[in-house]
Amino acid sequence: MKLFLQILLIATSVLLIIAVLLHRGRGGGLSSLFGGGMQSSLAGSSVAEKNLDRITLGLGAVWIISIIGLGLLLKI
Repeated sequence: MKLFLQILLIATSVLLIIAVLLHRGRGGGLSSLFGGGMQSSLAGSSVAEKNLDRITLGLGAVWIISIIGLGLLLKI
C-alpha cells in the first residue's frame, strides 16, 4: 500500500505540474499553443479551459489524499 501511494504521489505531482503550466495566465500561457487561445468573448472561458480546471482540481484532490494516506501510514 505504501509503495502504491508513493507511485501515485509522484505521478500526480508530475501531472499537476503539467496541468498548472497549461493554464492560461494573463499573457496567454501554454494553453494557447494547443488551441486554448480561441475563446468566445461572451462565455468568459472556453470549454478547454473549464475542462483543464476540472482536471487540475481532480489531480489536486488525489495528490492531497495520497499525501494524507502516506502520512497516516508512516505515522503508524
